[in-house]
Amino acid sequence: MINVAQRAILHCDLNNFYVSVASRDNETLKGKPVAVGGSVEERHGIILAKSEEAKKFGVTTGEAIWQAKQKCPSLIIVPPDFKRYQHFSLMVRKIYERYTDLVEPFGIDECWLDVTGSRRLFGSEYEIAEKIRNDVKTETGLTISVGVSFNKIFAKLGSDLKKPDVVSVIPYDSFKEVVWGLGASCLLGVGRSTEKKLRELAIFTVGDLANTNVGVLKMKLGKTGEQLWHYANGRENSPVLESSHKFVPQSIGRSTTCPKDLCSFGDVKRILLSLSETVARELRKENMEAHGICLHIRHSDLTVKEFMAVPSDPVQSSKYLAIEGMRLLRKNWDGEPLRSIGIRAIKLQPYAPECQLSFFDDREKIIKADILERSVDKIRDRYGSKAVVRAALMNDFKGFKDQSPTTLGHFRH
Repeated sequence: MINVAQRAILHCDLNNFYVSVASRDNETLKGKPVAVGGSVEERHGIILAKSEEAKKFGVTTGEAIWQAKQKCPSLIIVPPDFKRYQHFSLMVRKIYERYTDLVEPFGIDECWLDVTGSRRLFGSEYEIAEKIRNDVKTETGLTISVGVSFNKIFAKLGSDLKKPDVVSVIPYDSFKEVVWGLGASCLLGVGRSTEKKLRELAIFTVGDLANTNVGVLKMKLGKTGEQLWHYANGRENSPVLESSHKFVPQSIGRSTTCPKDLCSFGDVKRILLSLSETVARELRKENMEAHGICLHIRHSDLTVKEFMAVPSDPVQSSKYLAIEGMRLLRKNWDGEPLRSIGIRAIKLQPYAPECQLSFFDDREKIIKADILERSVDKIRDRYGSKAVVRAALMNDFKGFKDQSPTTLGHFRH
């Protein structure tokens, strides 16, 4: 078994991927403030990615296009092209696979590579990283930043240290000098909410986190606290998985931005039905069930709220997913106009139909609903997603993105 200190892990990150693809396809965009964003007309007007030039004006990912335009009036907005992104993502991944079969995707534009066993063929891990960086640039016209370290967390951190088109190394024997002075938010898994909780404990840097009593972190953050303590101390040693490995999703969700604000429960219910059906179908494909439900709403003033619930029994059926979503909505929505809504199945576990249902549930109804929905899946797989549509959704509310039909009410063939 290889010692942790001897591992050679790379994290490769395609720089400004969406914008870089757009600039590669249209050279007139190079050197200009560019952002990839949704349609303003359909109110998907959010910045998905931005160029380095746009970043200098303060343009940030996730903000509304109109806000970005105020910061940078000359900002060029280009629509997303996910087919092109997928094309280049696969092309780059094939380059990685020349050097190792241990390539683990992390989103469409990032991958971990374990090149521990590749060094005798291609040189040191740094030399391999440089070769890959040059191959990607020469063959695709895109650039990558590569982090080199002894585990996945620090390799990921390394790729974030310097951008673009750079190889950064975090060695085992000096990682404390490189990492511990960085802000805690640099670590994978430390988002805004977690960072806020860490600040309440006077934890501001990775070093602060590493030197905090792990029991205190567990009390404040649960298992996440203990995990982050291991990360900060260089004790993360999870393997890089082959790209053929099937990942078990932690959650499955769908959301949509509406062309007009939703003001009534009836309108929201139809959208929620449609979203729930798509989520439920994905759950069945993955053979998973949800032990928690999360409802996401965004008001017309762009404020975002999330609400969670734990159903009395695990959920896989779109019917019960939608019911739980509506319960959350009725309990928490004050009627303020909604611009977007989403529902997510969380706390996923392998589907266990033999599990004991709560005393008040009608087991026969649940089993029938499950059989019906699986039958509908087969029909749609053969004849298309619109071969079977719920009657409740037949009133076509134009302009809404079709998320595939949903759950409550009757199916109509």
